[in-house]
Amino acid sequence: MKRVAITGLGAVTPVGNDVDSTWRAVLAGESGVDFIRSFDAAAYPVRIAAEVKGFDPLSVASPKDARKLDRNVLLALAAAKEAVADAGLDGVDPARVGVVLGSAIGGLPGIVQQAEVLRERGPDRVSPNFLPNVLVDSASGQIAISLGYRGPNYAVVSACATGSHAVGEAAELIRRGAADAVLAGGTEGCIHPLILAGFCAMRGLVAEDEHPPRASRPFDATRAGFVIGEGAGVLVLEELESARARGARIHGEVLGYGASNDAHHMAQPDPESIGVREMMRAALERAGVEPERVGYVNAHGTSTPLGDAAETKAIKDVFGDHAYRLAVSSTKSMMGHTFGAAGAIEAILTTLAVRDGVLPPTINYSQPDLACDLDYVPNEARRTQVDVALSNAMGLGGHNGCVLLGRVE
Repeated sequence: MKRVAITGLGAVTPVGNDVDSTWRAVLAGESGVDFIRSFDAAAYPVRIAAEVKGFDPLSVASPKDARKLDRNVLLALAAAKEAVADAGLDGVDPARVGVVLGSAIGGLPGIVQQAEVLRERGPDRVSPNFLPNVLVDSASGQIAISLGYRGPNYAVVSACATGSHAVGEAAELIRRGAADAVLAGGTEGCIHPLILAGFCAMRGLVAEDEHPPRASRPFDATRAGFVIGEGAGVLVLEELESARARGARIHGEVLGYGASNDAHHMAQPDPESIGVREMMRAALERAGVEPERVGYVNAHGTSTPLGDAAETKAIKDVFGDHAYRLAVSSTKSMMGHTFGAAGAIEAILTTLAVRDGVLPPTINYSQPDLACDLDYVPNEARRTQVDVALSNAMGLGGHNGCVLLGRVE
């Protein structure tokens, strides 16, 4: 079976507008959570989010395109261009380069905007740019147009597991020889009044008016809900020997991929964690990796009372006694939940943790919970070498996806 190398990384996140700044902020335990600035949220019970800050659309698109493209597409373009520059793909046949990149919500802000135009000004005033730029696959298509890649191209949509599924499915394209390189990831640009109202109605968000950076508290006994976020993450995947032959820098390797569904509830995790357990076991079994080799899990860890406990249970079910020897952390403590981008951004952070020998912390951890009794790398990054790590993601609808990542010497 072909081995899949990671040769390029690109990200735009609530704590940094590229990979290097994001990684520095994460290791320093900096939070990107603050009061919402993109619209007036005074009337909402929750007024905080993890927004991308200081992003300039003109850095990745012409003024004309910057006006018409949805924010999620612009964020994806920035992450993709950074990843491609990192990988140095200039010599790779464009017909053999694919893009697998999805979003949970896609271009909903554009849909709302044009619905208002239709209502207030009539059907003749709806923009001709409307439909091509609000589809969930608009980002993957626009990346191909911008970079000239003609290989397999599609969007994965599986709520908050989207980014993980995109990375896993892209690795499968490489393994079966359908492409020489694939840009894989997820994007989300939907901190929007309607989305905020919807999550407030579901009562899934945490309100923290006194100190917003303290809001996201994964695995802590006082956790009270998640924080909405935005961003994009893209990884360039290649067949390992081809990457070595062209002298590419190799950040790590995709060893395995697992996917499942809870088949339980659209919005609540299965308390028995059957699907999450099956997902992690599938990744390990397909990679031929013994559970004891895993040294770190970048957890889905959204800071919800039910979700964090269910994921902890699944980790203990899969790893047994070894669960108490491996490290687990949630970077959502710093950047909130970026939905469709989360799995890709967290796969990037997990790759860097293995490559650099340093584990991101779970910040805001102060009160242990009996239901969450593992080593969550509390509050400070930890220097330690791990050779194999797991990045988990779960989403509305019961979707689960994880990627198993390893060091390449």
